[in-house]
Amino acid sequence: MNQAAEQVYAALLAIPAGRLCSYGDIAKLAGLPGRARWVGRLLSQLPTNSQLPWFRVINSQGKISFPPASSNYERQLRELIREGSAEASGKILWRQCRWP
Repeated sequence: MNQAAEQVYAALLAIPAGRLCSYGDIAKLAGLPGRARWVGRLLSQLPTNSQLPWFRVINSQGKISFPPASSNYERQLRELIREGSAEASGKILWRQCRWP
C-alpha cells in the first residue's frame, strides 16, 4: 500500500461515528488537497468486508454518490441511519453532521 492511501485511511479512521466528510475533506485531511476524485476511486476499491468507515464520506453537495436505489446506495444509507447522520426518510444530515 502506498503512503497516500495510508494517509487517506488514517483520515477516514479519524471521522467520529455519526459524523460526515466529503471526499475533498478527506483529501485535505490526508494532506492531498485537490485529490477528491482520487479519494473516491480509492474508496471504491475497498473490499466489501472492509472495516474502514467509508460510508461516512459523501459528496460535497451532501449526497451519497452511488446511484439511488442501487445496493451500494442502500448499504451506505443504512449505515448512516444507524449512526444517526441520516434520517429514515433518506435525508442526509450534512449540515448538522459535517466534520471537522
